[in-house]
Amino acid sequence: MIKLFKNFTKRDKIIVLCVVFLVVFSVFLDLRMPEYMSKITKLVQTEDSTMRNILTAGFSMLVCAVSSLICTIFIGYLTSLLSANFSKNVRRKIFAKVEDFGIAEIKKFSTSSLITRTTNDVTQIEMLLSMGLQMMIKSPVMAVWALLKILGKSGELSLITATGVIIIVCTNLFIIKTVTPRFEKMQKLTDKINGVTRENLTGIRVIRAFNAEEFQMNRFEDVNDELTDTQLANQKTFAIMSPIMNFVMHFQHLGIYFVGAYIIVRSGMIDKINMFSNMVVFSSYGMQVIMSFLMLTMIFMILPRAQVSARRLNEVLEEDISVKSGDFDGTTKKTGLVEFKDVSFKYPDADEYLLKNISFKVNKGETIAFIGSTGSGKSTLINLVPRLYDATDGEVLVDGVNVKEYKLSALNNKIGYISQKAVMFTGSVMDNVTYGDNGRDKPDLKIVKKALDVAQASDFVNKMDKGVDSHIARGGTNVSGGQKQRLSIARAIARDPEIYIFDDSFSALDYKTDSTLRKELKKYTKDATIMIVAQRIGTIMNADKIVVLDKGECVGIGTHKELLKKCTVYKEIALSQLSEEELNNA
Repeated sequence: MIKLFKNFTKRDKIIVLCVVFLVVFSVFLDLRMPEYMSKITKLVQTEDSTMRNILTAGFSMLVCAVSSLICTIFIGYLTSLLSANFSKNVRRKIFAKVEDFGIAEIKKFSTSSLITRTTNDVTQIEMLLSMGLQMMIKSPVMAVWALLKILGKSGELSLITATGVIIIVCTNLFIIKTVTPRFEKMQKLTDKINGVTRENLTGIRVIRAFNAEEFQMNRFEDVNDELTDTQLANQKTFAIMSPIMNFVMHFQHLGIYFVGAYIIVRSGMIDKINMFSNMVVFSSYGMQVIMSFLMLTMIFMILPRAQVSARRLNEVLEEDISVKSGDFDGTTKKTGLVEFKDVSFKYPDADEYLLKNISFKVNKGETIAFIGSTGSGKSTLINLVPRLYDATDGEVLVDGVNVKEYKLSALNNKIGYISQKAVMFTGSVMDNVTYGDNGRDKPDLKIVKKALDVAQASDFVNKMDKGVDSHIARGGTNVSGGQKQRLSIARAIARDPEIYIFDDSFSALDYKTDSTLRKELKKYTKDATIMIVAQRIGTIMNADKIVVLDKGECVGIGTHKELLKKCTVYKEIALSQLSEEELNNA
């Protein structure tokens, strides 16, 4: 919790100091009122006292009450401001941190968990600050101050108050020990229910196609019931607070007046007046002590869950980034050069290498393609260039410089990356094609239209209601898979990079569109380096170099015709797709 509060800004710290001052001043005013009450009690029973003296004491008591009210209003405003600012800053930092995460970190936390941490967990801390900060400061200050006020006034009455305090403290300790593990479980179950819901929404078509609605409902019910049972168990534990608090308060009232009455009966006339006055003051201060611990009890209802949330947020904020930015600004004499030197790679939690001793070089203007069976490491290999992962051994060079030395922004500005799964963002066609920063000015309409032409996307874009200004739904749900791929390709073309990376980006295209797109792409990107991962022989047979991967190892490098003669793996893949006659005529 303390680590998280290090995210307080200078303004937040000033607000906290103001809240502390106002709370202490408010407690001072609250504790002054019983003294005026005692004074009024004595004045009423004294023969030579005047109404003016009683009214003066009463007016002073009223001023204290009104001043305390004003302080409370300001405290409420400041704590609300503090909690809102703090949650805004923490959300921003978490979002920025997640933006820097590599794929390894994303997999470690999971998408649903990161969403829960950014929303629900931050809200728990916000609630603690807005509702609990005042009580966290006020309750100990008031309890200690009130105890000092009544210290030594009456041993019997002090014993009654001490008994009530001990009961409350023991109750709170029991509750905290019981509910804290359950709150941690609740946050994990919240992650899980978010994951199940998210999976249900993204896979709704498959679920309906296979009549799996009942199966999904049962999955949701299992998690939902477990979350509900855990929450009910916590609420049942908290439910014992109310009767115990009521018992302690009424026991203290009754005890103080019962014992006080007994002491007054046994006292002399003068002592009776003082004793009655002291009993009234003691009763007020005793109630302040009990109310202080009651406020602590309310904090303990919020604090355990907030502690769990704070720990989960710190896990994200303190996570070590595996892919760190270098210092090189990307200015090089060479352009479009990509080289792998004895590159091997394995996932952080894996024992075996996925890629082993891969070496090749591709120059500016050349096209290099990668092919192999499923799981051979093709996508992983090209993902080492934009540093979605870092090579475990060996070097990946871009323009003669190790990619680890680049500033991530400088490296990304050299690359036009088209992912295996086409990603569309909420906005227009124009927004999606001109998406992101490429170190230069945003592409204008002329460049966008040219990119759409090359990507064979102009036909369907022109048929849309508003052309390039037509709306694209989140995830591109209002366009087909092939259309999303073409728009993704257009996004990379409009960027005009040195290096194009196509990670199986033609799989949703028909053969005619695929062929036409590759021809136009070759003309438009003649000075750029192209790296292609593909399953189709037809997509890559005209590449300058083809790298054949098998079980993470390079088993062949060459042109299409060279590999047909000397690489068995490549020939088997080729024959599975095309006849020998088609291969010979290619």
